[in-house]
Amino acid sequence: MYEHRKQPLASKATFYQRIVRNILIALLVMAVCLAIGVTGYHYTAGIPWLDALHNAAMILSGMGPVVEITTVGGKWFSAAYALFSGVVFITNVGVILAPAVHRLFHRLHLEDE
Repeated sequence: MYEHRKQPLASKATFYQRIVRNILIALLVMAVCLAIGVTGYHYTAGIPWLDALHNAAMILSGMGPVVEITTVGGKWFSAAYALFSGVVFITNVGVILAPAVHRLFHRLHLEDE
């Protein structure tokens, strides 16, 4: 049926490289999402760039909005960006933790055999 190949646990150096790589990927994703938020708030709500950055960063980090949105387009964008940011935040936590969880499961699997 399915042949299982037993592989040794990755070295600590490899494990740390995977963690650093995943953190860099998560930071890149967050930077792109922050740029989307800043641009969206600036153009849909007419918020100055610095305030748009502040608002987007607060939404993306889960803290909540700091600038009152008064335009209809801005409110639509703000609602969509808030939902999008929640998914991005949770996904990034998974990306960052993936190497550690994988190593834990691998270690537990090796102990079972």
